[in-house]
Amino acid sequence: MSFEWYDEFVKIGYTPSENEILVSFMVKPAPGTSLKGAAGRIASESSIGTWTTLSTLKPHIRKLMAKAYLVREDGLVKVAYPIELFELGSIPQLFSSVLGNIFGMRAIDRLRVLDIRFPKEYVKSFKGPAFGIKGVRDKLKVYGRPVLATVPKPKVGMTPDEYGEAAYEILAGGMDLVKDDENLTSMSFCKFEDRAKAVMKAIDKAEKETGERKGWLANITAETEEMLRRLKLIADYGNGFVMVDILTAGFAALQTVREAAEEHGIAIHAHRAFHAAFTRLPDHGMTMYLLAKIARLAGVDHIHIGTNVGKMETDLKELRATEKVITEDTFDPGDDETKFRQDWYGLKPVFPVASGGLHPGVLPELIDFMGSDIIIQVGGGVTGHPSGPMAGGKAVRQALEAYYSGVPLEEYAETHKELKEALIKWGKIRPK
Repeated sequence: MSFEWYDEFVKIGYTPSENEILVSFMVKPAPGTSLKGAAGRIASESSIGTWTTLSTLKPHIRKLMAKAYLVREDGLVKVAYPIELFELGSIPQLFSSVLGNIFGMRAIDRLRVLDIRFPKEYVKSFKGPAFGIKGVRDKLKVYGRPVLATVPKPKVGMTPDEYGEAAYEILAGGMDLVKDDENLTSMSFCKFEDRAKAVMKAIDKAEKETGERKGWLANITAETEEMLRRLKLIADYGNGFVMVDILTAGFAALQTVREAAEEHGIAIHAHRAFHAAFTRLPDHGMTMYLLAKIARLAGVDHIHIGTNVGKMETDLKELRATEKVITEDTFDPGDDETKFRQDWYGLKPVFPVASGGLHPGVLPELIDFMGSDIIIQVGGGVTGHPSGPMAGGKAVRQALEAYYSGVPLEEYAETHKELKEALIKWGKIRPK
């Protein structure tokens, strides 16, 4: 007599409905378990099943069974879930359902969640970004080129006054945004409130001198109530942006901040610190592509996705798909069978952020690949300029001027000393 019933969750050839949530997995079974057996266990554990048959399983509950409708020899498994299994508008419950216990099953050696197709009812239960690309551009009055941001370096250690001075030089040099880094919150050497005073003073000064709008991506990451307090402080100062380390803070906290940010007219910059712990291994965890999709649901306005020329590990095909899925109204995966078509039903696009090891010499190649609707986050490539952060900001703007004028950087640098100094120091190297 068999007490396991995993095979009942495998329905090869089943045609999912438009209202089901679909998940694609790459699965490597543990020795002694077949791929079909692993697929059944995934569908079971992430829906109504457990390790044995149940006397409490009534007919109306059976209708909620997930179905593994595709099991391919290379390990690709696709599962369809009735939408009733999910709490609308809740990212934490989504994670608990299809990104939860299945990773701990002994019958599965490796498991990677590749993509999730969100149906209309589910998408419409989220607000998505409050501002998106157009709204952020309107805040800064920056059009026709990438938005530019810089993290003062070193990322931690500066006093508020030192940080404020660096912020002023960065912004006066031509950058649009000054950005806290992921681990700069409120430490003894640089308390959040003191940093806020210094940075807002720097913004006021830089705006008066340049005639341009400037902003601060203020890292409010903390316990949720403290994040809300810091957000209100930023709003009271009149700054239009905050930054959240969305993975370390958690999606429940992010969703709370999203509601408060809209009330105060503030855009959310999402840092992806910690993502590589589960996105980097090609056969386990989840994809950065999927993380970016979920962030769009949750309502961030910008998110770091990598670059084609930076220091972080990046698959260019995946980078392209990630940029498209957070910016397009409807994403079509083409011949990529690991991904689903995704309609966003009116949710605003998210501003992709290119970051990690950027400097003026690599910007033309970056824009050629990622386009102009990006935020370019240059840290060491500005504050590491031989003549200081202000010259570093000027060099970045000059690199963009050259690019959009169709002039090679080396030629433009002959009459623009800041760009020339940057090229002498870094050339077109890609940092590791």
